[in-house]
Amino acid sequence: MVSTAFADVLESVREAGTSRFSATNVADALGLQYQDLATLAGVHRNTLRTHPESPRLQAALRELMRVLSAATVVQPDTARAFFMVKNEPIPAFHHKTLLQLVQEGRTDDAIDYLESISAGFTG
Repeated sequence: MVSTAFADVLESVREAGTSRFSATNVADALGLQYQDLATLAGVHRNTLRTHPESPRLQAALRELMRVLSAATVVQPDTARAFFMVKNEPIPAFHHKTLLQLVQEGRTDDAIDYLESISAGFTG
């Protein structure tokens, strides 16, 4: 079940009139520089503006939204959840952040970690 607050976030990052994410809205919601989001997605910075429908970009945005959704289960305050994803180093992953794991293509590892701490694992 997606929280009401996260459902609002999802709606705010949707590209109006489409079923895809707006890369610029995602970057703005997370306080990311466009270049940083482009790097995370593995696309050129201009792709965010000129080809927002890019399958590679949309796939990366979906993976990022998956992690943010899982993070809001652990931390229901979306601002704190977004901060955690962007900034909290995780010892189990060599002190990388969840955002870095997404960039490395390790979204499932990030979600598994969030689910484990949500369930009370202290490992």
